[in-house]
Amino acid sequence: MAEKVWFITGTSRGFGREWTAAALERGDKVAATARDTATLDDLAEKYGDALLPIALDVTDRAADFAAVKQAHDHFGRLDVVVNNAGYGQFGFVEELTEQEARDQMETNVFGALWITQAALPFLRAQRSGHIIQVSSIGGITAFQNVGMYHASKWALEGFSQALAQEVESFGIHVTLVEPGGFSTDWGGSSAKRSEELPDYAEVHAAAQKAREQRTSASGDPKASAAAILKVVDADEPPLRVFFGSLPIQLAKADYEKRIKTWEEWQPIAELAQG
Repeated sequence: MAEKVWFITGTSRGFGREWTAAALERGDKVAATARDTATLDDLAEKYGDALLPIALDVTDRAADFAAVKQAHDHFGRLDVVVNNAGYGQFGFVEELTEQEARDQMETNVFGALWITQAALPFLRAQRSGHIIQVSSIGGITAFQNVGMYHASKWALEGFSQALAQEVESFGIHVTLVEPGGFSTDWGGSSAKRSEELPDYAEVHAAAQKAREQRTSASGDPKASAAAILKVVDADEPPLRVFFGSLPIQLAKADYEKRIKTWEEWQPIAELAQG
């Protein structure tokens, strides 16, 4: 299989780190971004010129465009663009500050949007490419205490589905990867947490218990590398793909409930039409 050139954001740990290592190990080239590129020193030492570390904060639009151009200029092409940078904002909707809400959208939505916009002219010119948007099971359903995170992933899903239709004629594919619970640092030190309101104490406790049950069998980020390689190597990659065994169960239950409700209230829908 022909060598691929990747551009991956958020490569200091988690999925970004594992996918970078897997791509390099099989002989591909990777432009890997991180806020602190020192986290990539071991990979740079092992793989040499096949890795281009780039310091980047994805919320900086100008820096995003410069980083993508740097990668393209360095390697001569881009084949796979992975928007992986992001974090989880914990907090009930009422507890969120304005800054917390805006910061979540700046990173998870606008960061991915700017990188996507920066890459598209290169992908259109070569009439090929694959954009991987790292979404979540939280991009199609929602749970307590991560409402703003859900809002960011639902936004990512929306513009990416539209994008897939817009760029199909240029030979560009778009895939939304929707993981369930994985043993990354998403819920650890990389997460941010709102100040809890006392009135929600009991609801918070119940929400935490439910989350622990959902994530009791977390996936291995290392194993996800084999899955992402299958996706990027597919002749006809999917628009959406779950990672992990739990998401399909959650999605089926949620969508069955939605369809039942929509059908139950269809007479009202038709009444509204006049």
